[in-house]
Amino acid sequence: MKTAFAVGLGLLSATQALPSTRVTTRATGPSTTDGTRFSIDGETGYFAGTNSYWIGFLTNNADIDTTLDHISESGLKILRVWGFNDVNTKPGTGTVWYQLLSASGSEINTGADGLERLDYVVQSAEQRGVKLIVNFVNNWDDYGGMNAYVKAFGGTKEGWYTNANAQAQYKKYIEAVVSRYASSDAIFAWELANEARCNGCDTDIIYQWATDTSAYIRSLDATHMITLGDEGFGLPGDTSYPYTYGEGVDFVKNLGIKDLDFGTFHLYPDSWGVPTSFGDGWISNHAAACKAAGKPCLLEEYGSNASCDIQAPWQKTSLSLAADGMSADLFWQWGDNLSNGQTSNDGNTIYYGSDLATCLITNHVADIKAAASS
Repeated sequence: MKTAFAVGLGLLSATQALPSTRVTTRATGPSTTDGTRFSIDGETGYFAGTNSYWIGFLTNNADIDTTLDHISESGLKILRVWGFNDVNTKPGTGTVWYQLLSASGSEINTGADGLERLDYVVQSAEQRGVKLIVNFVNNWDDYGGMNAYVKAFGGTKEGWYTNANAQAQYKKYIEAVVSRYASSDAIFAWELANEARCNGCDTDIIYQWATDTSAYIRSLDATHMITLGDEGFGLPGDTSYPYTYGEGVDFVKNLGIKDLDFGTFHLYPDSWGVPTSFGDGWISNHAAACKAAGKPCLLEEYGSNASCDIQAPWQKTSLSLAADGMSADLFWQWGDNLSNGQTSNDGNTIYYGSDLATCLITNHVADIKAAASS
């Protein structure tokens, strides 16, 4: 999701709260694939989850614990987080940033307002049995993104994938993050980029970049899964915009990359200019592609004006394909009320404890449990 907004300053309390002592579940090993299904803590099946781009930027540990308590208690197993926060100018004390990008010398912030924030998220997730997808860079400009590399190293955003200096620093950052958490069973998967696109490019550009980057990550961590993080563009079955190859993405071709363990796709009819009825076919066609490739499909982001009537049928369609390529879905995005107020609302936010959460979380988790026991 293109997040054209930032976490409210009220959420970024400079006061460190004591961590919660609550422990609900402990991991029993790394998450894996089993054919076209995921296996988590010894259970193979279909899983529900969500996204929180902001959780690694919170400075109050109690807020992180509260969020992960609520996610775990809701029956959600997978949480996708931003593992990046890139800047071109070093912020003042108290502002969270992970990496300073500069042609004269980049810096990875491993301190208290840097990756130690992500450290705490991983630690808290470990205690609660929540599995994290950690993303390394943003296609969009929020929290730096590929354009922050372009500002530092030159070129264009479309040229980022083949920019030697940008890619060298990107890999240094990957190594810094992967080395911190390679032994953690809280890591569900490493993710190359949020919504990777290369507008007007040959699809070989992203394909070759994803092949090279995923192999590099595999050399650092042979245990955890790896995925691309794309929107699922470039797919046979329709002629509407998301099925085309104009953004430089070929979903089927990318599924064939050896070191990518599963496919991801997103679903935003409102943003893409297609009707909401588009969703069922979009899910079914991706499931068929994943089944043919022998890898699971993850519906990684989806939203449409936070609507139960629209999104619940998408969830049911995805769950109905649990034996035919689909293995999980993560709605965009999780919302909560924390120590200094409500988390950001982009119009697709599902707040913990709301009626909408009952529809899209409680009922969905119950349906997954019922399907597993039938």
